[in-house]
Amino acid sequence: MQTLAPQPASSAITTTSIGIYGSAGRMGRAIVEAIEAAGASLAGGVDAREDPNPLARNADVLVDFSTPSAVEAHLAAARAAGTAIVIGTTGLSPQHQSMIDDAAKDIAILQTGNTSLGVTLLGILVREAAARLGSDWDVEIVEMHHKHKVDAPSGTALLLGDAAAKGRGTTLAELRVDSRAGLVGARTEGTIGFASLRGGSVIGDHSVIFAGEGERIELNHRGDDRSIFARGAVRAAIWLAGQPAGRYRMGDVLGL
Repeated sequence: MQTLAPQPASSAITTTSIGIYGSAGRMGRAIVEAIEAAGASLAGGVDAREDPNPLARNADVLVDFSTPSAVEAHLAAARAAGTAIVIGTTGLSPQHQSMIDDAAKDIAILQTGNTSLGVTLLGILVREAAARLGSDWDVEIVEMHHKHKVDAPSGTALLLGDAAAKGRGTTLAELRVDSRAGLVGARTEGTIGFASLRGGSVIGDHSVIFAGEGERIELNHRGDDRSIFARGAVRAAIWLAGQPAGRYRMGDVLGL
């Protein structure tokens, strides 16, 4: 895959130089457009099997929408260069999360399952609802994506599940139920269920259902265009470029 050449900054609002890991993918291409629209500059982009180190040294901040298998090398490159990085790659393992925690001792890192500003606000609403409703209100999260998506549940669904668990003062690992098939018995109170749908060209639909006795609350987000994630990622990158070492959330970008 050919490496993207650096582009001159536009006349503008900011001159933050942003490098892209995963530049040839759909999100990578959308981020290139979002960088230009934000008045930032493109430091360049690389993809699989390309050396991530030169880009890390040349950028003010990096945005990673690649694959889980590439995250370790990208983190190492960012850390060696002292460059902040936004990680939007989904399907990360607990081991990846530990790597991010460790790297955040030296550089600013924002890792999220979804860079949409709307989803960020939805997560806050889910946490607040979970905190105020009792455990007798069942929580179910339903997500649908295009047929090419390889991980399930989606990173966004897990982000929303984590928000619900935090609202209840616990962790998602304690409450998570991924699938139900056959005679699984009655639902266990307090658990957070997930259902994943795949088909067509759906960008990303997420619903969080709070089901009580005789009533139901549904909080929804529909992603109609991939550009919403690209715009959020670029906004996060510009914000992150000025932060000290540490681990950050999309909510921090919005001051939430």
